[in-house]
Amino acid sequence: MPKVDLESIAQLNRTGYPAPFNEAVAGRFQRRLSPATGLTDFGVSHVVLKPGAWSSQRHWHNGEDEFLVMLEGEAVLVEDDGPTVLRPGDIAVWPKGSTNGHHLRNESEADCAFIVVGGGVNTGGGYNDIDMLFSPEGTYTHKDGTPYPAKRL
Repeated sequence: MPKVDLESIAQLNRTGYPAPFNEAVAGRFQRRLSPATGLTDFGVSHVVLKPGAWSSQRHWHNGEDEFLVMLEGEAVLVEDDGPTVLRPGDIAVWPKGSTNGHHLRNESEADCAFIVVGGGVNTGGGYNDIDMLFSPEGTYTHKDGTPYPAKRL
C-alpha cells in the first residue's frame, strides 16, 4: 500500500456553517484524505485544531457511522453525558442513528490532531445545542424547517 504524503494534500480552513455558528470552528484545519487518495466508500479526514477551536458544532448523523483516533495533543470530547479528555491513541466512535451529539474542543495551549472516518449514507442529522439540522443535499435548516442562508461544505 502506498504511503500517503500528508503535506501534499491541501489543508482547508472553511465551513458552511451560518454565522454565528462558524466562529467556533475558525481554528479548524482539515485535509480531506478520501478524495485525494481515491477512497470512495468512506470519508477520512486529518483534522488539526488550534487552541480554542472546536471540531464542529455538537452534532449527530442519522445514516453515518463515525470513528475518531486522536493523534497529537489533547482535546475535550463533549457528548450528552459530559466532557472526556482524549489524548494520543484514544479512540471514540458514534454509530449511525445515535443522537448523542459530539464534538471536540481544543482547550489546551497547543495544537491537537486526529483522524476521523465516516461511512454510510448521508441522510442528514442535527445539532444538539443549537437550532439547526442538516440535510443530505447540504442545506441547513432551523428545526422548524425554515432554511438558513448557508450551504454545508
